Amino acid sequence: MRLVRYTYPDQQSFAPAASYLRNPWAGLSGELDRLFTPTYADAPFAAEFEEDKDNLVVRAELPGVAKEDVGIELTGDLLTITAKRKARSGDEREAATYRRTFRIAAGVQADKTAAKLENGVLTVTLPKAEALKPRQIAIS
Repeated sequence: MRLVRYTYPDQQSFAPAASYLRNPWAGLSGELDRLFTPTYADAPFAAEFEEDKDNLVVRAELPGVAKEDVGIELTGDLLTITAKRKARSGDEREAATYRRTFRIAAGVQADKTAAKLENGVLTVTLPKAEALKPRQIAIS
């Protein structure tokens, strides 16, 4: 548990004569709600896309997440990545839940999709279908 100094919120009163009657409890309920609301509830994470002639590659930053706690789901043209980071005992970090959905180009081969997690970076490789790969056309 960590103690944080409470600072009074700025008050803007429409009655200037009542400004000397500052209520020390004003805003306390809002601050208590903020303190007990999970910080990382379905928080987004950084991700980038790369595309070459054969694959679409998604790289996501998931620091402190074990590969057993990562879920990848491909439904139609939606790729959903979920992850949970568990709090370590004796550590002040909170447990976190990450979830992000990406719309990808239709026509990837879902059965050949591969994923790996190394050093907190998840790499999902989605091979393109043959119909989407570029082809050289000979000029006659």
